[in-house]
Amino acid sequence: MKAERQEKILSLIKQKIFLTQEDLQKELLSLGFDVTQSTVSRDIKELRIVKGHDADGNYRYVAAGPAAQNQKHFKELFARSARSLDFSLNNVVIKCYTGMASSACVALDELCGEMMLGSLAGEDTIIVVTRGEEASAMLVAELKKLLN
Repeated sequence: MKAERQEKILSLIKQKIFLTQEDLQKELLSLGFDVTQSTVSRDIKELRIVKGHDADGNYRYVAAGPAAQNQKHFKELFARSARSLDFSLNNVVIKCYTGMASSACVALDELCGEMMLGSLAGEDTIIVVTRGEEASAMLVAELKKLLN
């Protein structure tokens, strides 16, 4: 059932624009899938679906594609979302446009996950914990390349 539901989610987000998990949940319910919003949320995370711009410029849920395409997508997503970044000791703080921190954090995890111990996103801020001050400086240097 889970595999069928996740296949349907991937199919739906290619066909229609869904702006919220609730919209996607309603569509799944109308198709006979008994899902809660938290189930949809878990599926989105497992499928590595993020909000981004499609080829027509619409802001919507988009699924991961081939690895090279994903890298490009995540770099663009991070660059469009982040406003500034800085670090202190083993913490990196990334300021984002309102509502974009979560998507930027997914991109950050994909692009630089091996450089971090972990990350946490709010509405407009991401905090990253690294192994030390040198690791934080290296991460900030990498991320600044994406913003230029």
